[in-house]
Amino acid sequence: MPEKLRNLLDNLWNWATHTGVRVIVALLIIFVSFKIVNWVCRKIEKSGKKKNVDKTILKTLVYVLKIVLKCLIGVCMIGFVGIDTSGITALIASLGVCVGLAVNGALSNLAGGVLILVTRPFKVDDFIEAQGVSGTVADIHITATKVITGDNKVIYLPNGALSSGTIINYSERGERRVDMEFSIAYDADFEKAQAIVRKLAEDHALVLKDKDIFVRMGAHGASAIQIKARVWTKSADYWTVYFDLMEGVKRAFDENGIEIPFDQLDVHVKSDK
Repeated sequence: MPEKLRNLLDNLWNWATHTGVRVIVALLIIFVSFKIVNWVCRKIEKSGKKKNVDKTILKTLVYVLKIVLKCLIGVCMIGFVGIDTSGITALIASLGVCVGLAVNGALSNLAGGVLILVTRPFKVDDFIEAQGVSGTVADIHITATKVITGDNKVIYLPNGALSSGTIINYSERGERRVDMEFSIAYDADFEKAQAIVRKLAEDHALVLKDKDIFVRMGAHGASAIQIKARVWTKSADYWTVYFDLMEGVKRAFDENGIEIPFDQLDVHVKSDK
């Protein structure tokens, strides 16, 4: 047998008895390990559903966990076979940086969604104002929050910008103060107008009686006296109280002869004879 052929066969035999065995063992470990990872992730997902964990965030975290564990197992088995993993590690790191730059906005929204779900600055059915939009929160997704405006438009706010911006939650406290302002003429009976506004506020069924009702002169305007009124009500009744008092005060002022002034311009014509 030629010497070159004998060397080739010896090398093949050495590879099969050493590296080949390692490859087979590594493949078996990978196969079993992947099965175990899938089983563990399914158990985690089922456990999360039983505990009413948010479905979207649960699926996302389980998927990420599964990918990370399988990548770690793969890298470890490559090292077990005897292949230098430093280049693979550098390649994975480079790919991670590239992917991170490519999906920077998506990752920002993902992180913002997790932050919102953890800190809970608002919840479903809260009325909020954020990013120049106001409406009722219909759903909180992992990357965007669904808001329905008063005119029934559906708006999706990116969670990245939402979590880092200013959020006004009108529903969290349960009670809101209704601030109103009424104008009367300077020659009108101020005490009477003040008493009318206070009586209407005290008689309204939705105004909270355990909170102070504030009705005072607010300013001396250019052509009118300003009466400021502040009352408290449940957040859900805010607009009902606001419009009821606005309409009631107008009717009561008309019935009692209290003038509500409006801007007007007096023109004086002077002629030279």
